[in-house]
Amino acid sequence: MTPPSGVVLLTDRLVARGGLDRVVAGAVAGGVRWVVLREKDLPRAERATLAADLRAILADVGGTLIVAGPDPLGGDAVHLPAAGPYPPPAHGLVGRSCHHQPELDRLTTEHYATISPVWPTRTKPGYGPPLGPDGLRKLVDASPVPLLALGGIETPDQVTACVQAGATGVAVLGALMRAEDPCAVAATLTSAYAKAVTPELLQAGAEAPRSPRRGLRPTVPTQGSSLTARSGHGRPQPQTATKGERT
Repeated sequence: MTPPSGVVLLTDRLVARGGLDRVVAGAVAGGVRWVVLREKDLPRAERATLAADLRAILADVGGTLIVAGPDPLGGDAVHLPAAGPYPPPAHGLVGRSCHHQPELDRLTTEHYATISPVWPTRTKPGYGPPLGPDGLRKLVDASPVPLLALGGIETPDQVTACVQAGATGVAVLGALMRAEDPCAVAATLTSAYAKAVTPELLQAGAEAPRSPRRGLRPTVPTQGSSLTARSGHGRPQPQTATKGERT
């Protein structure tokens, strides 16, 4: 299985504006093809159902759901915490959260890792210190696996800086989960990524090559979908910012 690249969405239903299904479907419509399901506080049965619903959103565009933790919940892609388990379980795609060189040095059979925080983040205030593009570049150069940049990434310029530092993509939570229009935000960030990885083509006036995972656009689920009908994940909410945010 190919490691994730581009803009990777991390979920947090507690800050998802308008419901988690709405945000994920909007982000997918804007070009996101990789989603990491977190929500680790949910019982396994609820989380497995949520995983199935998000896979259905991704299916029409050939996207991939990665599940945080060692249990893939019916799939074959997981993202592990820095603390373990070691050795990693044998799945088709295994990633791990890392924050500094010693954690990267522990990687064995993982296929990719996230590295964070690159910038200060509202999701985990005070977590760091931030690496910045220069710190990111040093870890990319020393990493045995492809790295996704994570932490405080909200703007096209930040996406570009991460790609120029060598990251294969960016993992985004708050900028998409809290977005009034997740489709528009995703489109802006994925466009910045595409321009950053194909500068020579764009400078020559050629159209950037399309990924086989791009081009299709799913329909955003209505409030009557199975996901929005269940308490806790995607209950329809007013189009206002959620007050509670996890740290």
